[in-house]
Amino acid sequence: MVRGLYTSGWSMLALNKKMDVLANNLANVSTTGYKKDTVVLEGFPKLLAERLHDNTGGTARGVPVGELSFSNDVGEVYTYFTQGTLLKTDNSLDMSIKDEGRAFFTVLVPGRGQFYTRDGSFKLNADGQLVTGQGYYVLGENGIIQLNGSDFTVTEDGTIIQNGAVVDRLLITQFQNPDSLRKNGENLFTASDNSVVENFTGTVMQNYLEQSNAEAIREMVDMIALLRSYEANQRVINVIDGTLDKAVNEVGRV
Repeated sequence: MVRGLYTSGWSMLALNKKMDVLANNLANVSTTGYKKDTVVLEGFPKLLAERLHDNTGGTARGVPVGELSFSNDVGEVYTYFTQGTLLKTDNSLDMSIKDEGRAFFTVLVPGRGQFYTRDGSFKLNADGQLVTGQGYYVLGENGIIQLNGSDFTVTEDGTIIQNGAVVDRLLITQFQNPDSLRKNGENLFTASDNSVVENFTGTVMQNYLEQSNAEAIREMVDMIALLRSYEANQRVINVIDGTLDKAVNEVGRV
């Protein structure tokens, strides 16, 4: 009976973590290039349940009756890299990548190194350099991209042309296994030791922004279902608590 308290309590902790992830997805449904997360739950190791006092054949022995799992825990937080909808903005500084969600703009964060993002809402800083919304440098194949105003053209392969001359080409990094990337806040990702880079096969779209791949309605539906699971575990704990109360305070009086 007390084990039931642990099982429901542990499930509520896992559901609470899942609620945090859903709330974060919901808060970022309008964030450019945001990639939604989901919590992957995994069960505790399964146990083999046996009838310990089976006397078949005159000797007590355990007879398998099936597997038993007590609860679930958070295994990992998985990120969906599917492409979001592309929205036309008619702003020459807005760029997006049209592909299967494996390519990223390469960004240099001073003092921290190189990061990757799908957020192409770029700007020009006071020195005429192409930067992200946070002010981090957008990298080209020749380093930081220096422009002379916002009147320029970006071709499908990322080549930047201004006043009839090639300025640079956007450094697009495409990963064979984007699920190896890790989120670092501010819509930035970092590569891990397992990340494998391959040639860019997508298309750069100037004047377009990639929307978040989190859908508000889907996140709300999942959140309601999660709340019901959480409330069910609460009721189980209340029932077990009431039963324990009777066992401790009333059984002894009979």
